[in-house]
Amino acid sequence: MQRDELADFLRRRREAVRPAEVGLADGRRRRTAGLRREEVAMLAGMSVDYVVRLEQGRSSQPSTQLLAALARALRLSDDERDHLFHLAGHQPPPATGTAQLARAGLLRMLDLLGDTPAIVLSDLGETLAQNRGALLLSGDQVGIEGDRRYHAYRWFTDPVARAIHPAEDEERHSRVIVADLRAVAGRRHDDPEITRLVAKLNDESDMFRKLWAEHEVAVRRFDRKTFLNSRVGPLLMDCETLVTPDLGQLLLVLTPAGDETRERFDLLRVLGLQEFPAGV
Repeated sequence: MQRDELADFLRRRREAVRPAEVGLADGRRRRTAGLRREEVAMLAGMSVDYVVRLEQGRSSQPSTQLLAALARALRLSDDERDHLFHLAGHQPPPATGTAQLARAGLLRMLDLLGDTPAIVLSDLGETLAQNRGALLLSGDQVGIEGDRRYHAYRWFTDPVARAIHPAEDEERHSRVIVADLRAVAGRRHDDPEITRLVAKLNDESDMFRKLWAEHEVAVRRFDRKTFLNSRVGPLLMDCETLVTPDLGQLLLVLTPAGDETRERFDLLRVLGLQEFPAGV
């Protein structure tokens, strides 16, 4: 671990991020154009004291989870993120496969979208980042561990994960998920993680096994989904998918499909977050 280099890098990246880039007001009493330490701590979900110790070269070795949170908070590029991991004495996460971090450009788009629900996903359906609007629709899906971090696995093995959509839509959603996973498996046929995930789903879900055997292939680009909410009623949302050039990550943007849903979602924004079962 290169403590002094790590401290200098974190200070300089913090000072280079404008508050508006992370959805914060500039304020009138800022001494520098960058973020304050307490703002970095809030965005990364850690204590201010630990941020101070990191920037002063007095900290213990940060974990990979903590580094990932810092990379998101500071909107680091892929190269900057990898450099951060090296300075802290860790190997950076792989460019493909599991344990990815949301790309800096996609995180900026999340900020620009404000309360419009948006999610950054890996091509395997792991939620890498989501904004407040997405939290209102489906709960916190960032940081789920094990196979449950993959949307397809939760969908086919946990009835709670399917409960936020109407039962009559279940078969259609199942087909879309399997067809999209089949397309990913074709692109990444040498990836052992995909082979393992598909094998496990075949073992644990009769529905998945049936649909996988049909060999339907379709990349998700547009969809319309109904989200069930106990406080404001059903929300019919249009879902647009934007992908990175290498197809490794995608940005899912959800907008109300009509005036009634728009009014209900406006009310939901006012009501704020509700409790969701872990890992929905």
